[in-house]
Amino acid sequence: MTDDVISHYRACHLCEAICGVEIKTQGEQILSIKGDKDDPFSRGHICPKATALEDLHYDPDRLRMPMKKLADGSWQEIEWDEAFATVADRLADIQARYGNDTVAIYAGNPNVHNYGSMTHSGVVRKALQSRVTYSATSLDQLPHHLAAWAMYGHQQCLPIPDIDRTQFMLIIGGNPLASNGSIMTVPDVKNRLKAIQSRGGRFVVIDPRRTETAAIADEHLFIRPGSDVFLLMAMIHTLINEDLVDLGHLAAHIDHLDELPEIVSAFTPELAESKTGIPAATVRDLAREMINAEGAVCYGRMGASVQQFGALCQWAIQVINILSGNLDREGGALVCSPAFGYITRGEKGAGSLGRFTSRVRGLPEFAGELPAVTMAEDILTPGEGQLRAMMTIAGNPVLSASNGRRLDEAFESLDFMVSIDFFINETTRHADIILPPTGPLEHDHYDLAFNRLAVRNVTRMNEAVFEPAPGALHDWQIMNGLGVALAARKELDAKPLPAPDVLIDMGIQAGFYGEQQGHALALTLDKIRAHPHGLDLGPLQPSLTERLGTESGKIALVPDYVTADMPRLAEVAQTQSDDGLLLIGRRHVRSNNSWMHNSHRLVKGKPRWKLFMHPQDMAERNLSDDDTVEIRSRVGSVVTQVTATDDMMLGVVCLPHGWGHQRSGVKLSVASQQAGVSINDLTDDQFVDEVSGNAALNGVPVTVTAA
Repeated sequence: MTDDVISHYRACHLCEAICGVEIKTQGEQILSIKGDKDDPFSRGHICPKATALEDLHYDPDRLRMPMKKLADGSWQEIEWDEAFATVADRLADIQARYGNDTVAIYAGNPNVHNYGSMTHSGVVRKALQSRVTYSATSLDQLPHHLAAWAMYGHQQCLPIPDIDRTQFMLIIGGNPLASNGSIMTVPDVKNRLKAIQSRGGRFVVIDPRRTETAAIADEHLFIRPGSDVFLLMAMIHTLINEDLVDLGHLAAHIDHLDELPEIVSAFTPELAESKTGIPAATVRDLAREMINAEGAVCYGRMGASVQQFGALCQWAIQVINILSGNLDREGGALVCSPAFGYITRGEKGAGSLGRFTSRVRGLPEFAGELPAVTMAEDILTPGEGQLRAMMTIAGNPVLSASNGRRLDEAFESLDFMVSIDFFINETTRHADIILPPTGPLEHDHYDLAFNRLAVRNVTRMNEAVFEPAPGALHDWQIMNGLGVALAARKELDAKPLPAPDVLIDMGIQAGFYGEQQGHALALTLDKIRAHPHGLDLGPLQPSLTERLGTESGKIALVPDYVTADMPRLAEVAQTQSDDGLLLIGRRHVRSNNSWMHNSHRLVKGKPRWKLFMHPQDMAERNLSDDDTVEIRSRVGSVVTQVTATDDMMLGVVCLPHGWGHQRSGVKLSVASQQAGVSINDLTDDQFVDEVSGNAALNGVPVTVTAA
């Protein structure tokens, strides 16, 4: 008798959009993966990444059991007990000899797509007793969290564009058609953007490249990389100087408004024109449109975040939304009301800045994490506190962090390294032990992070599609086992946590829609499970004033870090921009994390790894289409092919991230056959946003010559 065909409904976890999918299986075989037409949020939309869930599940390169590196560099499969004991013994021994803070943790981006890792990593961190932790946050969205913490009182109190009701959307340094939204969970984003136009509204994209999103926008404006802060400050200047400020219902809930005019007084639209290339009249028009539209929102993403003034950019974006009356307003920017993780006054994990600093450079911690740009120097610089061991969790910083070659060297020099990961990749090849968790279709999942960032309030429990293979462990079981083993080795008390669904159910019942809060839905995880296509909890609603967690209970319009950073901005404002090339990154809808390049269906087709360059810039350097070129920055050089495109701003070149898989020891059979280089062999670990410590991955000075 053959196995029945079964339809499974869950969300794709490969980017922030969490699109609903229907996965049909027969026994252990996946028959199809399609968009779930009954998902109230994604409405049947999926991108090409969703079908690659099948590739990951069956990938012959994916590790299934713990691996131990032997003296000759080869790998040997071992049992879990041996793996846990080896890791615990080595880490405890290093900490006993050199101190707790000589062992560090790096957590990669995929952790937020896996609730077991998020709920249980604390078991390991508690046993490790090290304050040296890093994550992909400081290679990405740290400035967003800093602004939310400083202005609203909690790092997760992130206002989200109300894209379904806005009449004007200003997108700065974001490409949601490639990212499917980012710090804005928005499936089917193309149709949602077109809906703005259909109801008589507009959206404008500001970016050094005419991106996929810019191509369908009402207007696209080129901007010099790293100069966004001058545009944003000039828009604030215009709102104040033209007496356009309209605070609406937030007027009684704002502190430090009187400090703002002096701060922005020198940052005129004319200065913005000289720094950005955007005409002063256009800058003024953008500010006026934020006021005149019936619901408007300014949204800035990677381009406005991973640059030398990322913290000021994300602060200024919030200020523009506030001064134009569009914060906490329908059609503007609103805080989500998720079933789990609803932010209230006094919520735990609010954030912090500068409680301690990195060992060598003295960059500040944020929310207990140090900037990832300091990893290599804190490993390679001798002296007290030098990092001796590292644990990486679902991350590949050799390809994703600044100055990847130096980080490569640093990891190779460690006394011991352990990685929780599926693959032997550019980073984990340096590990002594690799602990692979079950695949995403082999465990359940609840979107802790992205329901907090969604453009509608939604919830869904994702059930496992397949049973795990015999002997396999979920990531939360690995965290429990490792934490308990390490604690026992150090003679500490440690208890394993219950399964993540138990913890999530407790949070949901105590949350905004739970019976404990008197909500009519009285949600539990079982009630959510009864809606396999997801449960729509309604549009975002104004609610910020009751949820502010600052000491004053008001919006802190001018946080201390802003005032402290103004002299640095004023100094840059006085400098002349040189005529050299500036490097930016790019995202493609078929790619997110570097391991996706091991899926044939995601890398097939036209090569997506080439350098983009304006034809005039190429002609000035005697370059032709498809020439092989050398790109050189302060920290290194790479050789790749160049493609001419007038989608690039003059003076700007563009490489995607996550490529460069040809290194020795990498066990990614499809990815290793791909050409392309790592952009982060060019990005500079000394080039940072000094306020937050976030990596400045955009606006890197480079030269391009024929190779």
